[in-house]
Amino acid sequence: MSATMKRRDVVKTLLAERGDLLVVTGLGSATWDAAAAGDHVLTFPMWGAMGNAAMVGLGLALARPERRVLVLTGDGEMLMGIGSLATIAVQKPANLAIVVIDNEHFGETGMQKTHTAHGMDMAAVAKGCGIADSHVVRSAAELPALVKATRTARGPYFAQVKVVAEKLALTLPPRDGGLLKARFRRALLGESADTQ
Repeated sequence: MSATMKRRDVVKTLLAERGDLLVVTGLGSATWDAAAAGDHVLTFPMWGAMGNAAMVGLGLALARPERRVLVLTGDGEMLMGIGSLATIAVQKPANLAIVVIDNEHFGETGMQKTHTAHGMDMAAVAKGCGIADSHVVRSAAELPALVKATRTARGPYFAQVKVVAEKLALTLPPRDGGLLKARFRRALLGESADTQ
């Protein structure tokens, strides 16, 4: 079955009514799509750090177990950090959800096909690593359950969401790493973060 969902529609749905959800976005399209859905102080984009989104999300989930954490990334970025799934499975953060927006292409380097275009099943890999609650999402009808899982599932939770491969105009969040770190920290910890 070929993909029919549009990635920006999926991301907009995932981030709607997010409340105090903490979001880490992977390098590239996931960051652009999250910015297109609306820049937010509780979103931490991974500028220039391909393969690290899941581990940053893990660290955040372990440091703040009372908060829900969503890692939103693409198939290319997740492939680079695929080993992180084993560490996440061992750590078992109950508050962590990972959603991979899978267009089966490396969007930032010329739309070359990724491994998922050749049959690699990331949800099966996640399950094999020990993340039992791992799924492939193929239709818009499954999105309400996906949104609910990112907010309430006892994690770790993993979803590979199949979307249409498309080149879209970039919507960029701020690029200043210091500013992004400071605003995220302030939003998470309050004004007292400035004095720590």
